[in-house]
Amino acid sequence: MNDAYGLPEGYEFSADRERIDVERVHGWLSTDAYWAKGRPREKQETAVASSLNFGVYDTVSGEQVAYARVVTDKALFAWLADVYVEPSARAKGIGTALVGAVVEHLRPFGLRRLLLATDDAHGVYAKLGFTPLHRPDQWMVHVFE
Repeated sequence: MNDAYGLPEGYEFSADRERIDVERVHGWLSTDAYWAKGRPREKQETAVASSLNFGVYDTVSGEQVAYARVVTDKALFAWLADVYVEPSARAKGIGTALVGAVVEHLRPFGLRRLLLATDDAHGVYAKLGFTPLHRPDQWMVHVFE
């Protein structure tokens, strides 16, 4: 491992929005992510512009291999969204390291909660301290049609 985030050798974490390859991220999410299939490019661009954005990059090629974004008020609450690792970079611990780095980046804000939703990665997030909602009966959602 090459850094405090546990990224494998040859990869680096960045919280610099300017480094995000928006076209690449949109391609990943809109074609391969179950939660974002068919998402229009304009919506993705708005989401990037309105969020904290994080990437993992190959240190040799500079290419982005993973992405995550956070919607937050930077005081009390944050929502972790769009966590994605490109298929060729999976099974190396990059996703876990990315989310760990995001959590550490948010820590100085003193947030009370960082929420996320997942259909299939509960084990990955549990390693990083995420737990099921203690009182799911307190939470509600409004879905815009």
